[in-house]
Order: sequence, then structure tokens, then C-alpha cells
Amino acid sequence: MTAPRAHETVLSFTYPSERRARVVADALGPEIGEIDDARSGATVDRDGDAVRVRVRADDLVALRAGVNSWSRLVAVAERVGARRD
Repeated sequence: MTAPRAHETVLSFTYPSERRARVVADALGPEIGEIDDARSGATVDRDGDAVRVRVRADDLVALRAGVNSWSRLVAVAERVGARRD
């Protein structure tokens, strides 16, 4: 079992419909575990029309990098989801 990470933040994104939130969450799914490294990791969950990305890291530099990476991934997933509407 790994030790708990020292730092954590949750990015929460609310969408106009549950369907849109599902499209975004599904697009992020394959990235879970793929961009994690020795100093940080993330999880994605959806609750109705909201998608939450929880980023955990050992230090603030890794936390910032994780937040930046996941924010960009969410932006891409939103653009792709908008094309499907």
C-alpha cells in the first residue's frame, strides 16, 4: 500500500446536462493512471452533471503540474464533447 500524498486538490466542473458530464468523464477515463508518476496521481468521478478530478501529490510542484495537465485534458474533452452535441 502506498503512503498518502501530502497535497490534494479537487477540480469540479458542472455541465448543462448529465449527458455532457458523462461524455467528458468517459473521455478522461483512459488517462487515469496513464499520466500518474512517482510524485502525483489523479482520479476522476462523475455525479450527475458534475465531473470531479482529484489530484494528489507529494509536493506542491507536482500538484501544480498535475492540475495543469488535468485542466488541459478536461478542456480537450469539453471541445470533443461539444462536437458530439
